[in-house]
Amino acid sequence: MPDHGWVDDSGLSDSGGFDVAPVQAYQANKTYRCPGCNHEIRIGEHHTVVVPHSDPNSRRHWHSACWRGEQRRSKGAR
Repeated sequence: MPDHGWVDDSGLSDSGGFDVAPVQAYQANKTYRCPGCNHEIRIGEHHTVVVPHSDPNSRRHWHSACWRGEQRRSKGAR
């Protein structure tokens, strides 16, 4: 894995894949809304940042479990 901590999940979407990185609890200093469950990701909560290769400006913060579920659904839909 590169030093920046991002993982290339290119095979997960027809749109060209994603870069995925964990956000540790001590790094989470802002509240976000998870697109997977539409619930808040609170300050201090470990989560995952997902950046589509096709549109880096559309990066989203997900609960890690919600993102894993999305990956399972995406892989099963092929």
